Amino acid sequence: MAKKTIDHAFMAPSLTSAASDPTHAGVLSFMRRRYSKNLEGASTVVWGIPFDAATSNRPGARFGPQAIRRASAIFDNDPQYPFARDLFDSMPTIDYGDCLLDYGNHWQTPETIEQEARKIIANSDYLLTLGGDHFITWPLLKAHVAKHGPLALVQFDAHQDTWFDDGKRIDHGSFVVRAVRDGLIDPDRSIQIGIRTHAPEDCGIKILYGYELEDMRAADIASLIVRHTGGLPTYLTFDIDCLDPAFAPGTGTPVAGGPSSAKILSVLRGLGQLDIRGSDVVEVAPAYDHADITAIAGATVAMYMLGLRAERLARST
Repeated sequence: MAKKTIDHAFMAPSLTSAASDPTHAGVLSFMRRRYSKNLEGASTVVWGIPFDAATSNRPGARFGPQAIRRASAIFDNDPQYPFARDLFDSMPTIDYGDCLLDYGNHWQTPETIEQEARKIIANSDYLLTLGGDHFITWPLLKAHVAKHGPLALVQFDAHQDTWFDDGKRIDHGSFVVRAVRDGLIDPDRSIQIGIRTHAPEDCGIKILYGYELEDMRAADIASLIVRHTGGLPTYLTFDIDCLDPAFAPGTGTPVAGGPSSAKILSVLRGLGQLDIRGSDVVEVAPAYDHADITAIAGATVAMYMLGLRAERLARST
């Protein structure tokens, strides 16, 4: 026990150091990364946005960042499967905590998220955001595009999120149509995976429906995604309801007929060739969860996003 430590989220000697907290104890930052509002020296930032006022069905995703952080304690700093590496050894990473939002003035929410995201992105190389409902992807896209220019959108979701939007709505079901209309994403290079509903608009975005995934190998899905984005800088957004409710019951708008967590994680593992500039995991609502099934899935998706980033950095050195 002499070399063991606890509360690595506060006591980490560096932004790359491994934690040794017991899985059942210690401060619950994402994967035990140091909590800090100081961006100096951090190449990668994890940030929570506890917002769910845009939901059309069951609320509760405001508790998503807490649940995902709690579930991430299971990643106990062994080499992370399937990347076979310490993700943070050459990728200094902090947990920036959560975005402070005024629950009584939702009209201020998009600007608050965007401005804070711009600050983080300007002083780091990569932002992974934990939601929150899917509305948060709209201001996050604005912040990323301000730095990187228009992006391809790779969206794992049961819903297209292309419903009517007047430019003023606070709605988790319309961020995509707004992003296309305002030129934030290139619809010809964007793709939605796992869709199991119909919306009035497809905005020219390629759709892989849930039933199509059933007939495809994970490697073929990943290859299609990489080919379709065509090398364009990409934003990766993962709505946890992409997964079948058997694998993610804790979400606001579950839809039956989705893929397993194993299959979609295999798809994510195959996305190493994507030029991912930012990412998020949204719509984890722990009040409807069972035994942390959904939170574990969300934390694992987030870990894979960081794993892809760590591998890309390793290839570039």
